[in-house]
Amino acid sequence: MKIITETFGNVLVAHAPDELTEDSTGALVDTVHAAFASGQTAIVLQMENSETFDSSGLTQLADLQDELREQNGSLTMCGLSETGRTIFRITRLEHEFEICESVIDAVTRLQSNQRT
Repeated sequence: MKIITETFGNVLVAHAPDELTEDSTGALVDTVHAAFASGQTAIVLQMENSETFDSSGLTQLADLQDELREQNGSLTMCGLSETGRTIFRITRLEHEFEICESVIDAVTRLQSNQRT
C-alpha cells in the first residue's frame, strides 16, 4: 500500500489509510520511519479518511508516537472523524496525541513549535 505524503516547509503530512488495522498500519509506520530517517522530524497524520481501527493499528500508532518523542520528533494527528475521535476518547489515546482539526492547524502548530 502506498501512503500519499506532502511536505509543507519542514513538516511532512502523511495521509492515513481508510483502515488503521494490523494489516494496513505497517505501511504508514514505514513511511513515517523513512521520512524521519531523512530528517523530517515534524509529522502530521491526516486521518480524514480513517474510519476503521483495531487494537493492533492503535498500538502501532502509540508505539510510533513514543519512538518519535524519544528522538525529539513530533507526531500530530488531524482530521479525525467523529468515529475516530470516539475511539481515541474511549481508549484514552486522545491524551497521548496532539490532535488538530485540520492539516493547516497541525502544520502551523508544528512550525511554530520548531521556531521556539
